[in-house]
Amino acid sequence: MKPSQFAADPTPRHPIAVVSERTGLSPDVLRVWERRYRAVEPSRGPGGHRTYSDADIARLRLLHAATSAGRSIGHVATLPVEELERLVHEDRAARADRIDATGRGAGSGSDASRAAAEVLAHATNATARLDATELQHVLRRAVAQLGVNAFIEDVVSPFLRQVGDDWHAGRLTIAQEHLASTTIHDIVAEAMRALVPPNGAPTVLVSTPAGERHVIGAALVAATAATAGWRVLYLGADLPASEVATAARSADARVVAMSATYLSDRRRTLDELRALRALLPPHVSLVVGGAGAATIASGLEEAGVRVGATLAHLREALRDAPPGLVAPITER
Repeated sequence: MKPSQFAADPTPRHPIAVVSERTGLSPDVLRVWERRYRAVEPSRGPGGHRTYSDADIARLRLLHAATSAGRSIGHVATLPVEELERLVHEDRAARADRIDATGRGAGSGSDASRAAAEVLAHATNATARLDATELQHVLRRAVAQLGVNAFIEDVVSPFLRQVGDDWHAGRLTIAQEHLASTTIHDIVAEAMRALVPPNGAPTVLVSTPAGERHVIGAALVAATAATAGWRVLYLGADLPASEVATAARSADARVVAMSATYLSDRRRTLDELRALRALLPPHVSLVVGGAGAATIASGLEEAGVRVGATLAHLREALRDAPPGLVAPITER
């Protein structure tokens, strides 16, 4: 293998905010990965603030890519950089092969990548111009062209990451960020509701815990579950544990999937999710995902809650649910 292209400067010089912007990982996730998994070992400045090197950033980018492909952070956190590079390269190659084999996009991995890149460019431009009509048109056309799963993986995820980066860097206004977020949410929810579940499909309830008002993650979860052949009961954001449990019983849900992105009060969210686990029947799986879930993962796991950082983890959790799951919906 050739020498690693990530042999970067080991001098610590970047604060955690810069690292978060450059890697796409929230400060909370960075702290958890450092404390629980020893993914990197930043230096400490005179005031005790973390300081990261270029090498740390390169490693974190690789770890982000590996976990986004469905690998557990606990399994990859301590791997050497060369091994991480190899895994990430394999995952990207496998994804390109899958795109080619299933005919997603324009018929090949490279064509699908080009199509997604064009959508991202048009969507970014429309957002900057606050052109809501054009943004909706571009994104709806992408759903039809790529299919729901590819739209989420190849368009929505990088688009939201870019929007977040641009907003934090001051390149987008709050109004532009809100336009992008609300449009994505509405189109993903629209696409999810257009997928008719097969007869006898099991039910998954999707929501966010009380106090969590960021709903895009929940919409992505709902759409992903719908493409996997589940009947989705999507209840939006900010729902108390007692209400979720009552709705789950009424709908005979087999899985409850909660999205936790930005936690304003970790203790409250953890208590809510623990209470929900206690209120649900034992046979109902409770899955919690999102960047915020990583910050309370240990407390959730102790309560019998399954934690997943990515949509790939959600698919795995759905496959592991009690038997009876019908075949996934076949997209165009």
